[in-house]
Amino acid sequence: MTTVSTEFLSHTLSLRTNSKRSWHPKPNGVITCRIPVLNEDNPRKRKNNYNKGNGKVNSSDTAPRHYDFRDTHHMRSLNRLCKTGKYTEALYFLEQMVKRNYKPDVILCTKLIKGLFTSKKTEKAVRVMEILEQHGDPDAFAYNAVISGFCRSDRFDAANGVLVRMKNRGFSPDVVTYNILIGSLCARGKLDLAMKVMDQLMKDNCNPTVITYTILIEATIIHGGIDEAMKLLDEMVSRGLQPDMYTYNVIVRGMCKQGLVYRAFDFVCNLSTTPSLNLYNLVLKGLLNEGRWETGERLMSDMMLKGCEPNVVTYSVLINSLCRDGKTGEAVDLLKVMKEKGLSPDAYCYDPLISAFCKEGKVDLAIGFVDDMISAGWLPDIVNYNTIMGSLCKKGRGDEALTIFKKLDEVGCPPNVSSYNTMLGALWSSGDKIRALGMVLEMMNNGVDPDRITYNSLISCLCRDGMVDEAIGLLVDMERSEWQPTVISYNIVLLGLCKAHRMVDAIEVLAVMVDNGCQPNETTYTLLVEGVSYAGWPSDAMELAKSLASINAISQDLFRRLNKQSFFRA
Repeated sequence: MTTVSTEFLSHTLSLRTNSKRSWHPKPNGVITCRIPVLNEDNPRKRKNNYNKGNGKVNSSDTAPRHYDFRDTHHMRSLNRLCKTGKYTEALYFLEQMVKRNYKPDVILCTKLIKGLFTSKKTEKAVRVMEILEQHGDPDAFAYNAVISGFCRSDRFDAANGVLVRMKNRGFSPDVVTYNILIGSLCARGKLDLAMKVMDQLMKDNCNPTVITYTILIEATIIHGGIDEAMKLLDEMVSRGLQPDMYTYNVIVRGMCKQGLVYRAFDFVCNLSTTPSLNLYNLVLKGLLNEGRWETGERLMSDMMLKGCEPNVVTYSVLINSLCRDGKTGEAVDLLKVMKEKGLSPDAYCYDPLISAFCKEGKVDLAIGFVDDMISAGWLPDIVNYNTIMGSLCKKGRGDEALTIFKKLDEVGCPPNVSSYNTMLGALWSSGDKIRALGMVLEMMNNGVDPDRITYNSLISCLCRDGMVDEAIGLLVDMERSEWQPTVISYNIVLLGLCKAHRMVDAIEVLAVMVDNGCQPNETTYTLLVEGVSYAGWPSDAMELAKSLASINAISQDLFRRLNKQSFFRA
């Protein structure tokens, strides 16, 4: 088959175009078009030259230029590649364009730069900027895109180099440029460098904005403390900048996280502007987390006086705190009040009630709230179901738990590792060891990997039934897996060995434990002392306890208790 080169086709098309009769009103003239004038407020938005009064285009705002339809075709192709995420192909296309003396479009190049940085193709993004600088007209948006990309890649020296190059080419960095640098540095804990950038911003006669100060305030709270952050707030106000609610949220959240809930309370109540409901909810949560119910009531009173009605978040904070403090009856009453006020409880309102009733052993009430939750249009998550199943198993109702477990896939909540762990322990405790072990196989077949709790549960079940050697084998498997045994894992095996009076093996397991870098705790030593005593050597157990107490491996209170036990067994 004969192939035709693109150059031949291009040449042929140009000949055919020249041979056709021109449809332009100017005989033998080139096709012209008008270049839209850009909007002065936003240089990237084209000004609408259409005069609505007379329905005509203002020709005085435009200038004729030669137009090449192939230019439009190339730009569209480049734009299409960017939209579909084919950034490498777009860069190749751009390189071919400039080789044919086409001028790159700054908007498309900026889009390509952002895409390449997002795709972690930093060097290719830099190449686009080089092409734009050599063959086009880069603007502040393009430079900001490169600076932002370098900052996200933690290449702050490179970002600073672009900033210098930007200035050398006659561009004045704007506050957006500096906000990118300051925000990136603060996000990575480099507050000192961020402050230096702030100083440079001032030297360049660039005015910081509310966003600039909010970024610095948030970072200062984390790394410098509330007092330093409040100084920045004062500086911000002295410059005539009015903090917005996001700024206040940052400050209040920081105070609550650092345990300064009373300071947060005073700050919100004394604001010159009406605080947002979100601010009140933040402080309320902080107060109630510390059990400050009286101050919480004062906050609610201030909130109501200023016209802020409680919302779903407010009620969820109150319900969660009541459940945590064992006041489930009051929490249920509050849920009723909430509904009477026309507010629909969400999952955050139901979750603490379900958990609280399960802890109290009132699993039927918890199931009732799950049903209410579904009726209200909220689907329970796997945590809710795991809580219910765990409570049923503790009440000896493993069959009901197993029924729920089997229906998890049907209700759109595939069981997770916690679900399997719950059922594993329940089945083994009920004596159904075959089904318990089958649960482990089913778990792995369904792509759910066992975790440390799974291993510990199996080891505990085996030791409880006197199958200590099998438990030791599982402990060895655990050492080879990604889940290294913890002190809990070793203590379970030690307990099984001590109950079997296999003290030599217990000492050997202790040695392996230490060799593997797992530090024994007080429970470990208690098991060994009691094991020696139960094995018929009470005097040896007492001597061991004395030695451990002398090196502070066990407390004096524990020593006295062990000493008493050894004495009675002598």
